[in-house]
Amino acid sequence: MAVTNPSREDFATLLEESFQNEDLFEGSVVKGTVVAIEKDLAVIDVGLKTEGRVALKEFAGPGRDQPIKVGDVVEVYLERVENALGEAVLSRDKARREESWVRLEEQFNKNEKVTGVIFNQVKGGFTVDLDGAVAFLPRSQVDIRPVRDVGPLMHTPQPFQILKMDKRRGNIVVSRRTVLEETRAEQRSELVQSLEEGQIIEGVVKNITDYGAFVDLGGIDGLLHVTDIAWRRINHPTEVLSIGQTVRVQIIRVNHETHRISLGMKQLEADPWSGIEAKYPVNAKFSGRVTNITDYGAFVELEPGIEGLIHVSEMSWTKKNVHPGKIVSTSQEVEVVILEVDPVKRRISLGLKQTLANPWESFQDKYPIGSIVEGEVKNKTEFGLFIGLDGDVDGMVHLSDLDWNRPGEQVIDEYNRGDIVKAQVLDVDIDKERISLGIKQVGGDPFVEASGELRKGAVVTCEILAVNEGGLEVRIADSDLTTFIRRADLSRDRSEQRPERFAAGEKVDARITNFDKKARKVSVSIKALEIAEEKEAVAQFGSSDSGASLGDILGAALKARQTDE
Repeated sequence: MAVTNPSREDFATLLEESFQNEDLFEGSVVKGTVVAIEKDLAVIDVGLKTEGRVALKEFAGPGRDQPIKVGDVVEVYLERVENALGEAVLSRDKARREESWVRLEEQFNKNEKVTGVIFNQVKGGFTVDLDGAVAFLPRSQVDIRPVRDVGPLMHTPQPFQILKMDKRRGNIVVSRRTVLEETRAEQRSELVQSLEEGQIIEGVVKNITDYGAFVDLGGIDGLLHVTDIAWRRINHPTEVLSIGQTVRVQIIRVNHETHRISLGMKQLEADPWSGIEAKYPVNAKFSGRVTNITDYGAFVELEPGIEGLIHVSEMSWTKKNVHPGKIVSTSQEVEVVILEVDPVKRRISLGLKQTLANPWESFQDKYPIGSIVEGEVKNKTEFGLFIGLDGDVDGMVHLSDLDWNRPGEQVIDEYNRGDIVKAQVLDVDIDKERISLGIKQVGGDPFVEASGELRKGAVVTCEILAVNEGGLEVRIADSDLTTFIRRADLSRDRSEQRPERFAAGEKVDARITNFDKKARKVSVSIKALEIAEEKEAVAQFGSSDSGASLGDILGAALKARQTDE
């Protein structure tokens, strides 16, 4: 076969094709063969006119300690076909980085986990080698909880989740925490599905708060509320529990959607409220210890797990509007009376004042109605006085019971707080806790004393005190009683019913037409006396049938009266 020499044009074409192939190599990853090892350099043939040299350290790295040897085929990055020394410029690091970026972008788009090695600590976090590509691991993304010592995590291959990639800037942000949370969520889901309400398991107290404790059940936490730790009152979980303590708990509730688990310890013990009504009958007395004091009362522990409330209204017979803390103190032993038991609501109402004598009953026994008592004026109000009495109770004197003759609004100004006064017991209402007193009753009723033997129908002599158009104001002789004779009662004859016929200082006889000691009222009438005298005269000296005139009859009666006198 004849061999033809290439012409000048053929040579130019071949040279141009050679340059085009070389241009295609530059800036790309190519395969090469290790042809020699020179000290710390590897000589690699990538199929060009000359070999290239790559530092051996570029073939090592975090998690890659296996050395290369002659004959190994490796991928390198061709930066330049020929440098000033006539050698190819190669880089294993850039080749690995290019490979990693392509692979990582695919995994990032598929939301897949990647394997990396934490190899250095930098400001704000750590650097992670993702098989050639360097990523940033923020400190907050290292673990679910803050990690004090990251040493055990360094230089160990482990999974990460890519959060962000920016090839133009060469930035990759990864998270180890996301992987742990996902794994933990799967474990939690499996564990929650295996748990059932009523199940009894053991756990370790992981954290304690004011409202309860979190118990680790082996990968998932459950809340042990403070009210479910024991049947008795617990002010803070630390009274019973400590971190790291192993506890036996019962699962009360499981929420499979939120993975929230409620736990209880007291449910493993007998319910002390069972048969509570028979154990604590109403009106029975028991001793207990004050465990808590509030604005509305005090809680008393009757036995472990059983508490009752003494409402502030049941603490004292006489101390009203006083804070319970001024009557009892925490940890004090007190005797109480059972007022009410509600096993459904788990409530017991207690009474402290019921253990003492009712001061209103004691007062009534000691001071029956009509008794005279003495006390200090405690308060003045628009409707009367409050007087302090024996037994630390108060009695009230109404305005109407201050004076017989003067209005109470006027008389009350004469009394001041601190004055010692005497009063009569008018009424005692034990249920309403009220005592009614009267000051004016102490000296007796002047009306009753002044009235003497007066009675309805009696004839009395009256002294005229004043004359007015409506009648006469008079005082009954031999007494301090005053009354008023109306115009219509001045005479039997209408023509004589004229007040001007009379004058102050004169005396007239009249008949008592009304006498009411209770109402303290007496009424007299001249007219009534005249009618009564007429009837008496007719009865004694004649009648209309005898033919005698009324003048004759009255004349005879008058003559008989004069003869008697």
